[in-house]
Amino acid sequence: MPTNLPPDFYDAEKRYRLAKSPEEKIACLEEMLSIIPKHKGTDHIRADYRRQISKLKSTSKTQKGGSIHVSAFRINREGPGQVVVLGPTNVGKSALVEALTNATPDVAPTPYTTWKPTPGMMLFENVQIQLIDTPPLDREYLEPEFIDLIRRADLLLLVLDLQTHPDQQLQTTFEILKQNRILPQHMKGTLEEEQYIWYVPVIVLTNKCDDESLDDICQIFRELLEDEWPILSVSAKTGRNLDQLRSRVFEILNLIRVYSKAPDEEPDFSKPVVMKDGATLEEFTKEIHKDFHERLKFAKVWGSTAFEGQMVQRDYILQDGDVVELHI
Repeated sequence: MPTNLPPDFYDAEKRYRLAKSPEEKIACLEEMLSIIPKHKGTDHIRADYRRQISKLKSTSKTQKGGSIHVSAFRINREGPGQVVVLGPTNVGKSALVEALTNATPDVAPTPYTTWKPTPGMMLFENVQIQLIDTPPLDREYLEPEFIDLIRRADLLLLVLDLQTHPDQQLQTTFEILKQNRILPQHMKGTLEEEQYIWYVPVIVLTNKCDDESLDDICQIFRELLEDEWPILSVSAKTGRNLDQLRSRVFEILNLIRVYSKAPDEEPDFSKPVVMKDGATLEEFTKEIHKDFHERLKFAKVWGSTAFEGQMVQRDYILQDGDVVELHI
């Protein structure tokens, strides 16, 4: 075993030894596998871990129909982005998700109401974006699958209670994330040792900022912070700044909307093809249908960087709001 492994490896190894279910053991082994450096001296160790993972996946099948138990934290992606809502207990995460989406998480004034993640779809203009409400992040033990969900997220919404020591809440949450090698994207490049760290974009939401009378508290909170955190004051109760939040989420996810039209017909602006900024016409054809990708003769584009009906090549970079007419 290499002697220069970080403490996180031994933490994962300890959790592995204490794990009872195959799913928990698999998550710990996968975490250990991701930490061990890749070189000839570790090839046999990595191979052994992969064999253990394969064996555990086989034994996790149940007797009924050979189905596999899936962790509640293994949530399939829907829409163009997966946004995870995090924070301590009783800060209003569930109320915020309920206000923004079609989800119906348990909402109560008592702490620790949420014990499993709840997904919902947030509508921004004509785009549906997935939000996931999660259990409190201030517990002593966090399931490996929960940590994995955070690492896979496209964006984290870190919710704080503006009226109850938000600086302490942020510090506690940050330390928990840091202990699990997860840091906000804006801190990338600021650490001496950055191996094995997941960087995820973050927006800090100071919830319960119900009206303008609380703006001064938010300003004091900003001034107390040592780092430049991206902060937005919101209120799940009154809906304050929720439209601004939707817009910020769309912007940070770096998305564009492209519309398809048939010759001599109007485009349907209610059904965009949502892609990452920088996507090309080539990539757009793949999203529409393989026949367009394979047999495309030419395309016309209407948009901000093309004159009306301009003919473009496959490498043309699309812009938000472009209308594309494909010809085969």
